[in-house]
Amino acid sequence: MRIVVLTGGIGGARFLVGVRAHAREIGADVTAVVNVGDDVRMHGLQICPDLDSVMYTLGGAADPERGWGRVGETWVVKEELARYAAEPTWFGLGDKDTATHLVRTTMLNAGYPLSAVTAALCARWQPGITMLPATDDRLETHVVVDVEGERKAIHFQEWWVRYRGDVPTHRFVFVGAEAAKPAAGVLEAIGNADVVLVAPSNPVVSIAPILAVPLLKETVLDGPAPVVGVSPIIGGAAVRGMADRCLATLGVEVSAAGVGGLYAGRTDNGLLDGWLVDTADEGTTIPGVTTRAVPLWMTDEAATARMVAAALELAGVA
Repeated sequence: MRIVVLTGGIGGARFLVGVRAHAREIGADVTAVVNVGDDVRMHGLQICPDLDSVMYTLGGAADPERGWGRVGETWVVKEELARYAAEPTWFGLGDKDTATHLVRTTMLNAGYPLSAVTAALCARWQPGITMLPATDDRLETHVVVDVEGERKAIHFQEWWVRYRGDVPTHRFVFVGAEAAKPAAGVLEAIGNADVVLVAPSNPVVSIAPILAVPLLKETVLDGPAPVVGVSPIIGGAAVRGMADRCLATLGVEVSAAGVGGLYAGRTDNGLLDGWLVDTADEGTTIPGVTTRAVPLWMTDEAATARMVAAALELAGVA
């Protein structure tokens, strides 16, 4: 079996731990197509937060308390940059993380595409799956906000890290998406997939940027593989992160039904064939979509693997 997962963020990384575990049980191959909308150049370094979250989590190096970055991280570089008053002062680089960014930036500057760079980095971490960026091209999520009496677009990282999303927010813009092409290997993975899973990631800033790459979205929608999504909302609340703030900006209800309706069913020119929700949201209905309720709390690898098994059953490929 060939499984493709559209994913991003910490929730998506943790979901992939369960996907990998279940795939090993059933002898399946897994390809993760990862959001790059969070990517940003800081202090001359190319930073790819979602790719790194997946890589570190599957490589056993993610910080379990913060949920992001490296375990045992130190902050000498951040402290030295602060002493120089080097902008941006609101964004911190961990020392171990800086090594990853240095290697990535050196390879990018040498002309390697992001997909090749990601494969080279994964040679160290051995994530046990194939990791692909959604695109090798520039694609950044910007946010239109009101700050200091002015309406302007800022990078998603500034919106979230600097302002914690706590500023008047009007819309999200995926800069470069229309011209972006799927990264090497992405179309082949989707076209050959037996099932496409949509991780319980933020639907607005983790999944939407992936689907903003036109040919990638078309290949998912037109492909033969069933598409099953896993709700990131349980009992009317986001499990973690800022999904509730993002959904509110779009005027979408913060609920399993709201997110499922945002994705919509294929019969309504949407994405989903199946929608997995938590038992707290049993009874959720999405027009044209088969729904099923199972426990969705990713308390450990085994619990997450059971979620994945349920998603494959819902897709009819288990």
